[in-house]
Amino acid sequence: MAQTGPSAAAMAPEDVCCGTERLAVPVSGPWENLPAFQYTPELIAGPGAEQDPSEVTIQGCDCRGSNCVAELCSCLPHGTNYVRRTIVSGQRPVRECHIMCSCGESCPNRETQQGLQYQLQLCQRPGKGWGVCTLEDIPSGRFVCEYAGEVLGHEQARSRTLSQNPCANNYIIAVREHLHGGQILQTFVDPTHIGNVGRFLNHSCDPNLFMMPVRTHSMVPKLALFAARDIQAGEELCYDYSGKFFNQTPACETLDPEEPSSRKKCQCGARACSGFLPYESSLF
Repeated sequence: MAQTGPSAAAMAPEDVCCGTERLAVPVSGPWENLPAFQYTPELIAGPGAEQDPSEVTIQGCDCRGSNCVAELCSCLPHGTNYVRRTIVSGQRPVRECHIMCSCGESCPNRETQQGLQYQLQLCQRPGKGWGVCTLEDIPSGRFVCEYAGEVLGHEQARSRTLSQNPCANNYIIAVREHLHGGQILQTFVDPTHIGNVGRFLNHSCDPNLFMMPVRTHSMVPKLALFAARDIQAGEELCYDYSGKFFNQTPACETLDPEEPSSRKKCQCGARACSGFLPYESSLF
């Protein structure tokens, strides 16, 4: 069931988020040409979703006080996640305290639930359409934004992908988490019709952001984007759509030699550019 948002004319150049985020995200350029979509700051259940991301399915901790300790907090089975609001490691699972926890909203283990923390702006990028730039410096390891939209089942994600014009932008992302025993958890998120500022982030083969699955109250993970290095004001924010940052298992597969027409040229301009955007073979 495809849902459509308000027309671009209903948005304001002062804030593409329509007041739903902690900070406004202004638009630099012909904002009336923005694609029509409905803004959501969080994941929502879409067609075929096995779980509703708004439902609480993970038990909260019983910690007293506002600073959970890894050795005592059930939400920190893999150790401390953040030190001075900076992520400790991009290579291990992240689980945050949430609404059912006793520690309270001031607990530092709730970083991705604080909303936007830096002034961002939509801007036009040569050869890439719209993109996201930061208006202030962002230190390495800080949370920047979430990639939010509709959580889809695999068949619905595949159906939407196949129905798209090959020349159109494809916003659907497929994230795979490899667990012990060979089990694989898949999450498909589509912000095409309902999404957030993350839908405007472009790909780069040399990104300044990296994506991490972060769980709060639900087994459906937030797709959180963190600064991969110190980022200066004025830079465009980009991440690697393939998920190869930190040598993690790629979220997207490589080119199927029998499907060369499905590849799109990469316009990132990085010195080590692969030449093409990542390709998710399971959706074709």
